[in-house]
Amino acid sequence: MIEVNNLAKRFRLPSRGAKSPAARDPRDHDGWFHAVRDVSFRCAPGEVLGLLGPNGAGKTTTLRMLSSALKPDGGSIRANGIDLLADPLAARQHIGFLSGSTGLYGRLTARENVEYFGRLHGMSPVHLQRRCDELFTLLQMHEFGNKRADQLSTGMKQKCAIARTVVHEPQIVILDEPTTGLDVMSAKILLDFIASYKALRVPLIFSTHHLHEVEKLCDRVCIINHGKTAFHGSMDALRQQGGSADLYDAFVGVIHHGA
Repeated sequence: MIEVNNLAKRFRLPSRGAKSPAARDPRDHDGWFHAVRDVSFRCAPGEVLGLLGPNGAGKTTTLRMLSSALKPDGGSIRANGIDLLADPLAARQHIGFLSGSTGLYGRLTARENVEYFGRLHGMSPVHLQRRCDELFTLLQMHEFGNKRADQLSTGMKQKCAIARTVVHEPQIVILDEPTTGLDVMSAKILLDFIASYKALRVPLIFSTHHLHEVEKLCDRVCIINHGKTAFHGSMDALRQQGGSADLYDAFVGVIHHGA
């Protein structure tokens, strides 16, 4: 279980002179940009939560705080009962986080990249080999396992990055736009992989702009707009609040209502 309450994060703005009111973001004031102002949601074991919102809404900042890459200015994050803010190192042992960039070591092979991160998590050689074999089969990676990362296609790199993210069998998985830039077949493999986590009873959070992925996979949705939670609930509740059975129209309805 991961529970997020009233999360907030701001960044100091450079001095650039006054902006016109029409150009000013509502989160830009007092010399600070309030990227995340009030975000709350939860994701239970076996649930897939879709994190949605327009570009610049605060989704990536929120996920980076969940991963402990950024320290919040306010609010709380509890992961499986652990206060992430009080003990981020312990929380990281429970979390697998895929950032927006693959972050692979180009001179290492796909397999070596995954094994390296497994060793960082203290996995034994036998356990690591078994886990890599399992992931390479699930993600259909065996054919390029011995290729250097800088020679891989976008889809291959993303599969490798996801294998690296979950190699230590985390109890919570967080993925930032995992299918962006992928072809249909690569995206399907990754979506099937995400769906498999329901059976493992692992909470999984992923951000996306593709609403068909949300409709296919998600049990719950959190929509962020201007750094605040505009909606959090089930797919049926989203359609009801958005005023449409069509997910796209419901999403737009929620955004416009909170604008």
